[in-house]
Amino acid sequence: MPETLRPRVLVLGGGPGGYVAAIRAGQLGVDTVLVEAGRVGGTCLIRGCIPSKALIHAADRFADMAGSKTLGITIDGAPLLDLAQTIAWKDGVVDRLSNGVSGLLAHAKVRVVQGWATFGDAKSCTVETQAGPVAITAEHVILAAGSEAVALPALPFGGNVISSTEALSLPELPERLVVVGAGYIGLELGIAFKKLGSAVTVVEAADRILPRYDEALTRPVRRWLTRAGVELHLGAKVSGLDGEGRLAVETAAGPLALAADKILVTVGRRPLTEGWGLEEMALDREGPFVKVDDQCRTAMRGVWAIGDLVGEPMLAHKALAQGAMVAEIIAGQQRHFDPASVAAIVFTEPEIVVAGMLPDEAAAAVAEVTTATFPFAASGRALTLEAGASGGFVRIVADRRDGRVLGIQAVGRHVAELAGELAHALAMGAVLDDLAHTIHVHPTLGEAVGEAALIGLGHGLHV
Repeated sequence: MPETLRPRVLVLGGGPGGYVAAIRAGQLGVDTVLVEAGRVGGTCLIRGCIPSKALIHAADRFADMAGSKTLGITIDGAPLLDLAQTIAWKDGVVDRLSNGVSGLLAHAKVRVVQGWATFGDAKSCTVETQAGPVAITAEHVILAAGSEAVALPALPFGGNVISSTEALSLPELPERLVVVGAGYIGLELGIAFKKLGSAVTVVEAADRILPRYDEALTRPVRRWLTRAGVELHLGAKVSGLDGEGRLAVETAAGPLALAADKILVTVGRRPLTEGWGLEEMALDREGPFVKVDDQCRTAMRGVWAIGDLVGEPMLAHKALAQGAMVAEIIAGQQRHFDPASVAAIVFTEPEIVVAGMLPDEAAAAVAEVTTATFPFAASGRALTLEAGASGGFVRIVADRRDGRVLGIQAVGRHVAELAGELAHALAMGAVLDDLAHTIHVHPTLGEAVGEAALIGLGHGLHV
């Protein structure tokens, strides 16, 4: 007979949304079981956000070792890269964080069942574990199954065709890397491998990089790619591998055959909805996603869904916020989810941060919009970080009638660290006066936020 568990809350998936939901429920005294097929931490911690940022940091350090003529720094001799050691360091960071999450779950008295869950109905599943099957029935079920990389039909994963997961664990540096997809994952990893010494080519079906964002935001990244010698093929369609293992690409100028040691496919991610019994749960769908309300309730009473399962943006911090919220609602608190303050970061060179509405989105939503931009070329801190010449800026989009901030974007070196301030401004419902009258520390990049707000009010000081 299988072991039988009857917790109040069952969480499916141990990624940022799932483990946070479980920890918060445990903190609130709710009997909770978390089911995870692999290691706790999910895609973000194990094979996504954390390992990719570790690799990006290593690539930045390696590139910096070439010296800087501008700063008068000369290094005698070329730096050497041991990618296996770099990957070992990255794995150590991942191990430490995953073990930390396991400790937090234990401290919150959450039972973790490791194995693959299959649901027979909305509230019951069987988990195949090494010790045998475990049957679980719960009053509340939180679905946090996450997402998976999308393959191209003409270019399935296997051999030299890899996803971001394999790219983050390569034993040696590919001499030639072709990246299919110029979204944030493809460009982040492509730029990192370029800095480490690979010859990088990027193929994108759209006519520009980072198609979700406007050209003003992406122009500094495009400029860096050109200067760094990254080969770009935009408006290009991949048709598969030719007889010699080269990537066959159709472009406006004619067909290409791109030789590569590795072909990294980063054309998107999709919710993980197959293999665990979602079809047995009678939940409403919205395209490929599970449909939820602003409290992450599904169509089935007592069944909740969070994170990548419920749609864009597919970001770990969105899942985390939803997980904590659902646990608190189950415990009796009043909460709802407002996606307006979810910021997104692209860790390219330079970095991009987007919070709230882009100018075109705002213009479609309100009658009158004002857009104010402060260039980092006028920022003392940006100049000391060699970021002033990148073409970067902070841009605020506001309702002209009342000054309400609708969106804030930034592009430049190190702007990822501004994400918290940008998200906070939107979460508090800030107006331009709030940002303009906040005394920002000098010299910091954050001053550019206040300066942009002053420009929006019609009296910029440093432009």
